[in-house]
Amino acid sequence: MTKKEVTNLSYKIVGYAIKVHKELGPGLLESVYEQCLKFELERNGFEVKQQLVIKIEYSDLELESTLRVNLLVNDCVVVELKAIENILPVHEAQLLTYMKLLKKPQGLLINFNTTNISRTLKPFVNEYFSDLSD
Repeated sequence: MTKKEVTNLSYKIVGYAIKVHKELGPGLLESVYEQCLKFELERNGFEVKQQLVIKIEYSDLELESTLRVNLLVNDCVVVELKAIENILPVHEAQLLTYMKLLKKPQGLLINFNTTNISRTLKPFVNEYFSDLSD
């Protein structure tokens, strides 16, 4: 994928998140938004892995972990959903770590407990994004 394709994919994911949020509003459990966003994405032709277990490799050791990414879209964009009052730095660090462990170029941190997803959305890119062609 190119940087432009990844950016376009993220834009579409956010659009479907906004659609889900407009219909349901804030105040529900994260798992509800996750199911609905997965439904919208799959219905529109995207490949979505949900609650994907993240393996951790340390030196020659491979650990099975309890870390799970909410959604991985088209094997490219990590989507971490929240339904909380405020996004904290630990949530950003969590997403960045998931992106690194999965070797994915882009991540989206989306909080559904808001009046406007666009204002609270946090997109992230890393060195894998930098390595993509324009």
